[in-house]
Amino acid sequence: MKNKTGAEYARSKYSEHTVREETTLLEFLIDELSGISRSRAKNILAGHGITVDRQQTTQYDLPLHPGQVVRISKHKGGTLLQNKYVKIIYEDKDLIVVEKAVGILSMPATAKQYSIKQVLDEYFEKRHFKCTAHTVHRLDRETSGLMMYAKNLEIAQVLENNWHDIVYDRRYVAVVSGEMEFEGGTIQSWLKDNKAYVTYSSPEDPGGGKFAVTHYHTLRTTPRHSLVELKLETGRKNQIRVHMKDIGHPVCGDHKYGDGSDPVGRLCLHAYRLHFNHPRTGEPMRFETPFPPSFMKLFNGKS
Repeated sequence: MKNKTGAEYARSKYSEHTVREETTLLEFLIDELSGISRSRAKNILAGHGITVDRQQTTQYDLPLHPGQVVRISKHKGGTLLQNKYVKIIYEDKDLIVVEKAVGILSMPATAKQYSIKQVLDEYFEKRHFKCTAHTVHRLDRETSGLMMYAKNLEIAQVLENNWHDIVYDRRYVAVVSGEMEFEGGTIQSWLKDNKAYVTYSSPEDPGGGKFAVTHYHTLRTTPRHSLVELKLETGRKNQIRVHMKDIGHPVCGDHKYGDGSDPVGRLCLHAYRLHFNHPRTGEPMRFETPFPPSFMKLFNGKS
């Protein structure tokens, strides 16, 4: 069998494109790849499948000049993260957005607990990245959905100090017990943990409590369950779970604050939307995941 030349081997692994005019890497990819979406182009970059003049890059705003050669990998990288609990949605030099599965902690409470932070730190180490995952927000172990981690202390501090200015739309979807009476509304209360670490709700500050505001919108209903979209104005511990209990419609599958309803064998809470302005560039970053199919099966035939 005839061996492939270096050029032939490269063509089997990459598509090669020559830059014809001044542009940025992101715009070049969109033009060259038949008008793919910006998010899809960013995903290709995040997967480390792009080189410019043989230098690998994930920088979407990298300036390109006529004559430069961009190679786009035809294959998924074998070193990309493969983990049943964590899926990388987007990555650049400053941050990483992941989709979390049910059953894993956002960060360890003790040194040996399995967590997304551990998964990401191992992923960075295998790829020889000189960074670690900095936790800037959390999801409960049994909640699924979108999360963001900083890859350096500078960005972590920017996010922690300016979270509510940077993150402008963060939403969840939940299956709750019973048929919702209202199309939408707002729940407000003070939340505080008791000595048993159970969060309770009070209409007035019990002393040391934290004010919490949850907006809800009913999407679908049956006599037994309702599908509800939730938008947090504040991000308190167990906020959604306690607030839905407050109005008599606890989240299904919630063994701590629920009423025993468990139609799909999991906590029916999923963080499906994460919109923010990039903490370094200011660019709007918008990520969404589909509602879990197990949630939607409860409402088949309902419009």
